[in-house]
Amino acid sequence: MPEVQVVLVNPLYAGNVGSVARVMKNFGLARLALVDPCPLGDEALAMASHARDLLESAVTTDLDRVFAGSALTVATTGEVAQSVCSPMRMPYFSPRELRGILADVEGTVSILFGRENRGLSNDEVRRAGVVCTIPTSPSYPILNLSHAVGIVCYELAGIPRGTYALASPAEMESLYAHLDRFLDRVEHPPHKREITLLLARRVLSRAKLTIREASTLHGLLRRTERLLDGPAPRNDDDAGPPSVVR
Repeated sequence: MPEVQVVLVNPLYAGNVGSVARVMKNFGLARLALVDPCPLGDEALAMASHARDLLESAVTTDLDRVFAGSALTVATTGEVAQSVCSPMRMPYFSPRELRGILADVEGTVSILFGRENRGLSNDEVRRAGVVCTIPTSPSYPILNLSHAVGIVCYELAGIPRGTYALASPAEMESLYAHLDRFLDRVEHPPHKREITLLLARRVLSRAKLTIREASTLHGLLRRTERLLDGPAPRNDDDAGPPSVVR
């Protein structure tokens, strides 16, 4: 299966972190990363129970390292967009649908879970390639952090190993930067730039590009840029001998 990494962003309660470690071990996941966590102590260890080893091996990191080291990053959210005209948290997928998206990915897939009181920020969601939400009852839609992690882990348990390597995070960021420059060349309206790049990131992340596919898109953009530049100036020294008319 892909190397699934659970990432808790700024968790507020040590007991929840311990409970997350426990439910991860229930479903066979072992990689836990913590971004700006609360202090962990006896309460976290007690709630982890027989998953203390997973808790103790958790890596404290930052989001830049998470994104750089992940083949694909998934943002979880309880708040979703109601219209495709608001693409920040759209399109979104359930954990069961997420399983199908990740099934053939090779490499690290990081699943981001936000703060207990306010989830992930728009900036954090914007950087992710895929958005996931758990269907809940409108009468009480708020899940405990460890329950949310447990549902996602349950759906992702036992995914067959992927069959091909995706373009690396650095290669994808290079493609997004090239697309950004390309929008300048085609005089894309500045007020539409941010949304256009966000939509491109979401579409291309779901496409799970291989290295060759990312390189091909670079090539298409470069070819278009050369056409926009027009024909190269003619150099008479390179024209060769004049033709002979018979």
